[in-house]
Amino acid sequence: MAWFEREFIAVPETGKHQLVYKWPDVNIRRYSRAIVNADQTALFVKAGQVLGVLGPGRHRIDADELPVLGALVDTLSGGNFYRAELYFVSTREFAGIKFGGRLADIADPVSEQIVTLRVFGEFALTVREARQLIVSLAGSTDLHDPARIESWSADLLLKAMKIAVTRGISHGDWPILGLSGHLPAIEHAVLHETNTALYEYGLRIPRLGNFDITLAPEDADRLKRLAKDVTYIRLAGDFRQYAAGEMALGAGQGLATGHGHDGGFLGAALGINALQQSNPPAPGQPSAAPASPWHQHRAGSAQPTPQAELPAGTGAGELPAGTGGGTPPSKDPTGPVCTGCAAPNPVGANFCVNCGTRFEPAAPSSCRDCGAQLPASAKFCASCGTPTHPH
Repeated sequence: MAWFEREFIAVPETGKHQLVYKWPDVNIRRYSRAIVNADQTALFVKAGQVLGVLGPGRHRIDADELPVLGALVDTLSGGNFYRAELYFVSTREFAGIKFGGRLADIADPVSEQIVTLRVFGEFALTVREARQLIVSLAGSTDLHDPARIESWSADLLLKAMKIAVTRGISHGDWPILGLSGHLPAIEHAVLHETNTALYEYGLRIPRLGNFDITLAPEDADRLKRLAKDVTYIRLAGDFRQYAAGEMALGAGQGLATGHGHDGGFLGAALGINALQQSNPPAPGQPSAAPASPWHQHRAGSAQPTPQAELPAGTGAGELPAGTGGGTPPSKDPTGPVCTGCAAPNPVGANFCVNCGTRFEPAAPSSCRDCGAQLPASAKFCASCGTPTHPH
């Protein structure tokens, strides 16, 4: 039986970085030597049940040394083989396992904006109880594939992080902008949530590696702009003033770069108008825009239009057609000429057809007392001395 002694069962070099390594042959020769490293546990499994466990060391596969193997004897081979699955489970910590993906669409409680959160990072994985791991996963996961357990654990971690982060943000514990400052608290909550789910599978995540929770780029830009607007509005004290300043600034930038002239002039006009509306002149200061002649007259401040401001070739009694935006005034020379805007008016007019200025009553053509004929400029009757304009 010396040749039996030379057969060894151990994890090859290519499998030493696996959490679980399954020996490929279910027929294990009697008197073989099983080598279990210091950071490993070997388990004999049949029909989904763990029938024997080998700790670190060198073990001879024999029912005399390991009585539990008696139930695994293959009678068809004359008792020379034990028929079972043999798993080597590593008990050390496996670090640097990557995970990540989309977390959730969540409403920011501060800005009330819907944003998308993503997470990327690493974690460490270790076996808490080898027997429980094999029993719980042997029928549902291909334990021979080393990436399957890590991928399955990464999915559980991502699910737990969705729950923990969504709950923390919704309760106002963590702000969306500035989540990096709360990573220790997030890690603690996520590990608690994840290890609660992993407990029944005999696994544990002792710690997370470098990880970061970020916003989608477009959501990050939107929240930054909104935060800036809120701050500036608070400093300006009024949204109209801030909006006017933004429009005027945009107009100035457009003019400086030579782009968007139409929008630049319009933005400047809207901005300046909004600033004037939100900042009325102090008492005693003139308004930025002059009032119309009608408003000046109503305010008692009508002033005659200087002759020098009229177009060349226009006399005191006539204006170009369309002046003032109304009906072209009559050119009847016998009608009164307005002292407010110098517009000619029809005979018998009491108010100016252009600016609405009230005319003084025309001087009487005869004395109301003696009936004597009087010139238009007379203030007293030349015959009887009666005043032409009684007080």
